[in-house]
Amino acid sequence: MGDSREAPLAGVRVIDSSLLGPGATGMHLADLGAEVIKVEAPGGGDYVRKMAFPIIDGISLLHWHVNRGKRSIVLDLRQPTAVETYLALVRESDVVIEAMRPGALERRGLSYERMSAVNPRIVYCHVSGYGLSGPYRDLPSHGYAYDAWAGVARPQVDADGFPYIPAYTTIGIHAGPLYAALGIVAAVLRARSTGRGCELEVAQSEAAAAFNWNGIEGDKAHERPEDEVTGNDGDGKPGPRRPMGGETMREAVRYQFYRSADGFVLFMASEQVFWRNFCEAVERLDLFERWPGARVAEHARGNVELRRELAAIFATRTTAQWITFSQQHNVPIAPVNDAHSLAADPQFRERMPWLPHERHGTDLMPSPIRWLGAGPAAPARAPVAAGADTEAVLREVLGYDDQRLAQLRAAGTFGAES
Repeated sequence: MGDSREAPLAGVRVIDSSLLGPGATGMHLADLGAEVIKVEAPGGGDYVRKMAFPIIDGISLLHWHVNRGKRSIVLDLRQPTAVETYLALVRESDVVIEAMRPGALERRGLSYERMSAVNPRIVYCHVSGYGLSGPYRDLPSHGYAYDAWAGVARPQVDADGFPYIPAYTTIGIHAGPLYAALGIVAAVLRARSTGRGCELEVAQSEAAAAFNWNGIEGDKAHERPEDEVTGNDGDGKPGPRRPMGGETMREAVRYQFYRSADGFVLFMASEQVFWRNFCEAVERLDLFERWPGARVAEHARGNVELRRELAAIFATRTTAQWITFSQQHNVPIAPVNDAHSLAADPQFRERMPWLPHERHGTDLMPSPIRWLGAGPAAPARAPVAAGADTEAVLREVLGYDDQRLAQLRAAGTFGAES
């Protein structure tokens, strides 16, 4: 994947105080070549290693994924010498990440003010569930909570009347670290040009809401009069309003899932030009002549007769044949995968080669950021044991010798078990 010396964040040092999934903030920076030092508590460190399944060689996939590319040190921040050591690392670093409940570091005497006093260029980023303010600030939570709050994860009800969490792709716990990493990179750029660091925060709940912007902002728009805010002209002119979010595409026909001969495809001919291309290519121009629809944003909503016609047509070819058809005739048709079939998809196989378990603890997908030419080296394996790099980091970064390390060990800086 290229020479790590050419990595875009080479020379950026990050102190990562994170627990569980929000540790992905540091992972994104490590993927781009930053040196990320994860500071863990004694007694086993971040319990992410045992949290969530599957467990691979005794360590959770969650840990293998979000802590890849990092080094691990153990500091018992209940001890003054450990706080002093943390501040010494801050002096030699660019970024501190607090990805846990708000105020965890400040309660140990590691406030932004104290950190910026030793390093005015430090960028201090908080990643939390609901942010540093508001009535939910201290609400205990996990990843699904942020999507439920943001209107993304809505309960389904089973045959016995019990509500349950449906299958869906979680957002807040993934989007939050991405926004945080983006903010960190911007802040480091400014700090390097001005000499001034800053403090910033990202709430994973708000990141989920940001990804749900269309539903939330659309609902807000519907508070305005109907002559000011309408629906798509494809549903008539002016288009009727429809509820935002939910199953708004359930009755769509020209933008819909269809069964192929061996699976499913997604048909997306909402533009008239694509619809005509399709009808001509399958030798059913009669369908276009009967239902030409609007020029754009046409879903043929509720047209059950057309839906049956299309279902019969799509059932005649395999998914792979429809993808070939799509490229030959300029018709938007996409393959439909699940987590298992995606790995065999030719597009996935070409562009997302696995980071192998022999080197990374388990098979991991690479970062979706692709460098055209030289880029960052593959991330290092996530540390199996908390504190695996404590002595090496303190020697390399702070220049501590055997005598200083022995003094810190005797003072309980690394925990009682050290």
